[in-house]
Amino acid sequence: MEPIRLKDLKRGEWFIRKPNEYPKEKQVFIRGDYIRGTHKYECQRFSDISDAIYLKDETIVYVDFVF
Repeated sequence: MEPIRLKDLKRGEWFIRKPNEYPKEKQVFIRGDYIRGTHKYECQRFSDISDAIYLKDETIVYVDFVF
């Protein structure tokens, strides 16, 4: 797994928030659009797109994992 800042990901890329050996479906997120009013990115859960979290652009996330 490779740590990266959230703002360096492209829209639609998958990531996890914590380094786990075997990420489960509930732990995988998809980076969405930047929300100017809150200065955060909308990130939707892979398993439920209606469940979103909002993270700052400097948040460290992890990519290149086996899913």
